Amino acid sequence: MDELRAHILEDLPELDLISDQTLREAAIEAWAIALKQSSFQRIRDIPGEANPGIMIMRRGGQDMHLRGVTKLALDIVDYYAEVYPEAVIDRDIVIAGGLCHDVGKAFECDPVNQARWREDPSLVGRPSLRHPVYGAYICLTAGLPEAVAHIAGCHSPEGDNVKRSLECLIVHQADVAWWTICAAAGLTQDGTVPDHFIKMFTPRRPRALS
Repeated sequence: MDELRAHILEDLPELDLISDQTLREAAIEAWAIALKQSSFQRIRDIPGEANPGIMIMRRGGQDMHLRGVTKLALDIVDYYAEVYPEAVIDRDIVIAGGLCHDVGKAFECDPVNQARWREDPSLVGRPSLRHPVYGAYICLTAGLPEAVAHIAGCHSPEGDNVKRSLECLIVHQADVAWWTICAAAGLTQDGTVPDHFIKMFTPRRPRALS
């Protein structure tokens, strides 16, 4: 368990930005539970994709996405703290929510689960639960506050059916921006971006890495 926790902190160093120690420990626990219940050893091993088979990154795993979304969300929080300090935004909740918003992908992207769902979707569905729903369950199981579970459960289109909290709205917008920019910059694999999404921009070819 200590090794697993160490790997989580290595993959998500922004966890140290959470000032509330109880909240920080619960966020680590959420990822520990999610990984232990999957076939993945580390967060970086989870494929970098928006959903299984959709918007697959050319390189990098979910750690890159989680860290990127959290950094974008923090830029938003810090801007409003400086320019509009009267805006009440919980910075710790945004960080924990950003780092845990896709904690359910350890379940939905698990190749073992994907294989059994494909074999017979009539048994439990395909998938049985999408990552936002499963992620909210993991957050509550780990003792994370309802505000973080709400971000995990409502950061994606599922959240269109509820009123998002301010912190959830920030993570949601950062999440959408991250995927949109990656796709427009040609960082996603050809043929994995949905047609309705790609109509918003003309993808560029990525630069060759030396």
